[in-house]
Amino acid sequence: MGRDPAARPSPVRSVLAICARPQARLVMQLWLGTLCAVMLMALPSFAQPVPDNASAKSYGDGWECDIGYRQREDLCAAVVVPENAYATNRSYGRGWACLHGFLERDRTSCVAVVVPEGAFLDPSGERWHCLRGFARRDGACVEVIVPENAFLTESRAGSAWACARGFEAVGDLCAPIDVPANAFLNTSRFGQPWTCARGFYQQGELCPPVKIPENAYFDDSTYGTGWKCARGYTASATGCDVIALPSNAHLDRSGNRWACNRNFQRFNDRCVLND
Repeated sequence: MGRDPAARPSPVRSVLAICARPQARLVMQLWLGTLCAVMLMALPSFAQPVPDNASAKSYGDGWECDIGYRQREDLCAAVVVPENAYATNRSYGRGWACLHGFLERDRTSCVAVVVPEGAFLDPSGERWHCLRGFARRDGACVEVIVPENAFLTESRAGSAWACARGFEAVGDLCAPIDVPANAFLNTSRFGQPWTCARGFYQQGELCPPVKIPENAYFDDSTYGTGWKCARGYTASATGCDVIALPSNAHLDRSGNRWACNRNFQRFNDRCVLND
């Protein structure tokens, strides 16, 4: 005997029966809560209109102001370019910059760079430098007074002038250098401005002739006595004395001293065998 179709449970009744269960109701509530949260988060982007002078972003949600405008809360206000400035036509920054020769002040205006007399505007247009022959002092350019026997330098630090060859700075003047007999001016910028000629050596402020003792030769070193002892001799108060080599010794590399041979050590001017 066939079953009455009316007695079969319909799909709607089956779903309602399942939803009536406590576990099913809990799952449904969680799902609906999540859906509502997502819709609430997305609502502003859908609800917020694009203001005038703005365009929808090319990526993501929202909008951005057009070139020449900046966001002010929910609107796009025109960039106000102050006097002596120009529009940068950029989407970032304030939208303007000062013209060449002007400086920004308080982020609202552009004031002229004041170039003092004896100065020129830097290529950046934001600062100035003194002309050659002028020195910066207290925000101004003061003319450099070049003394006699001096010339202007290109240095921006220290003195703006230097003495000519043969002269040295003494205060604000250039005095002649007193070069002793048997000496000549050197090219050193520091220290002694003169050097003794060959065959002479410096002794204080003079250049006496080098007196080469017997068994010695001329030494052109800028320091010392001007001579050195020959190999096998050592310098003394009177000249060059012959070196008396003890047994088991030899002359060292200089040729003016001795050293003990291998396996020997120095003891009381002798060379004794190592223990």
